[in-house]
Amino acid sequence: MIQFIKIDEDSRIPKYKQIVDSIMQNIVNGNLKMNQKIPSINSFSEEFHLSRDTVEKAYNILKDRKIISSIRGKGYYITRTKLVSKVNILFLFNKLSAYKMKTYDSFINAIGVNAHTDLHIYHCDETLFLNLLDKFEGAYDYYVITTHFKNDDLKHLSFTNEVAKAINKIPKDKLVLMDNIKLDTDDKIIKIYQDFENDIFNALKEGLSKIQKYKRLILIYPEKAVYPYPRRILHGFRKFCVEFDINFEILNEVYDDMILKRGDLFITIEESDLVNLVKQIRDEEYILGEDIGVISYNDTPLKDLLGITVISTDFNIMGETAARMILNNEKGQVKVPFNFIDRNSI
Repeated sequence: MIQFIKIDEDSRIPKYKQIVDSIMQNIVNGNLKMNQKIPSINSFSEEFHLSRDTVEKAYNILKDRKIISSIRGKGYYITRTKLVSKVNILFLFNKLSAYKMKTYDSFINAIGVNAHTDLHIYHCDETLFLNLLDKFEGAYDYYVITTHFKNDDLKHLSFTNEVAKAINKIPKDKLVLMDNIKLDTDDKIIKIYQDFENDIFNALKEGLSKIQKYKRLILIYPEKAVYPYPRRILHGFRKFCVEFDINFEILNEVYDDMILKRGDLFITIEESDLVNLVKQIRDEEYILGEDIGVISYNDTPLKDLLGITVISTDFNIMGETAARMILNNEKGQVKVPFNFIDRNSI
C-alpha cells in the first residue's frame, strides 16, 4: 500500500487529512481492496517520517467511517469500499412501497454521481432501527431517516424514547428527517415533512364540490397493519367531515361481500383495499366515478394509469428537496405539497 500513498510536505492540508484522502482515493481507484491489510500505525509513521499521533488520528477517522477496522494482534484491514465517495448517505426507510421508492429515486437522481447512498429498511421495528443506527454510527456524512414505528398492538408510533435518544446522538449537521417530524429536534437540521392531519383536511377541501355529490364518505383506515399509518390521518378526516357536515363512516378494511350502495364514496389507504373495492364495484355492475366513488391515499404510477383519484404528497419533491438541501448545505424545514388529484374515479 505504501507505494500508492502520497504525502505532500509543502501542502497546507494537515498531514492526517492527506493520509485519509490518499487512502480513500486509492480505494476509489481500485488500488486497495476489501479485506486488504494496511500498515500498522508505527510502520506508517516510520515510512513517511510522521508522528505516531498524526497517523493515529487519520486511522481513527477512517475507523469512525467504517472504512478500516482493527483486529487485535493482527493489524488494520480495509473493511468497506462502497462508501468512499464525496458524500456518503444512509437512507433508513420504514418500508418499501411504490411511493417510498419515488422519493428515493428522485433523491438519487438529484443528488448526482458524487454521492454514494445506501438504503436500509427497518419495517417499523424499533429494535431493527436501533441496531442499524448503532451499526452505522459515524460511518456516513448524512443520515436520512423516516420515523414510523409500531407498538405491540400494531398501532402507529412516531417514535419511542429509545429512538429519540438514538437520533439525538447523530450530529445535527448530518441529520435529515423526512416525511414524519413529530419528533422534537433542533431546528438546525434538515426536515422535509408531511402534515398528516392538515394535509388530508386541505386536500379533501380541494375536492369538496365533487365529494358533496355523494351521500356518505367512508374512510378505510387499517387499525392494525404491518406498517401502521399515523392516526393524524383520522383526525384530519373527521375534522373535514364535521366542518362540512358530511355523513361519514370509518372502517378497518374493505370486507369481502361489502354492502355497497349508490352514493358511497370511499377513501382507501392500502393497495389491497383499493383492489378489492374496485373489483367488487365492477362485479356488482356499479359505474366507478358515477354510482360509487373512490379516492386513494398516496399516488403511484399505476393509480395514474387506472384513472384513480388520489390525495397525495408529492414524493418526487420530497426526494429532490432533501438532495438539494444536502448539496447546498441548507438547514431548516420544508413542508411538501399535498394535493387532491382529480381523475376518473369520483
